[in-house]
Amino acid sequence: MSLHLETKLEITSWDEKPYRELPDGSKFTQAKVEIGDDELGASWEALMYYAADGTCTYVTLMQVTGRLGERSGSFVLQGTGTHDGTTATGRCTIVPGSGTGELAGITGTLTTVSTHADYPYMPLTLEYEVG
Repeated sequence: MSLHLETKLEITSWDEKPYRELPDGSKFTQAKVEIGDDELGASWEALMYYAADGTCTYVTLMQVTGRLGERSGSFVLQGTGTHDGTTATGRCTIVPGSGTGELAGITGTLTTVSTHADYPYMPLTLEYEVG
């Protein structure tokens, strides 16, 4: 049975540093981010490319730890996303076999769509099954 969670997790830490800057103003950065609330927390790292116009594309790995409903444990998400200058949109898939504790066997996807108006929160939608 597929389960659905819609939530907003608070961004508690965002550390982003450039590691390659190009003459046209584009750059590559690495971001280390932590988000969470009383039930669920996540830490993730992203490699990001910013075009000269400020738009961005990124790849990410995220570890989620905490409680989903009555089950607790952790799992890892792998994803991609974009930022068009106004809206950040991301999509992640749960890495097979990464679930621990009562979340062992978890599968599913996570999506996020946010704007600066959402800050300091990150809206998330998780569709999942625990096998």
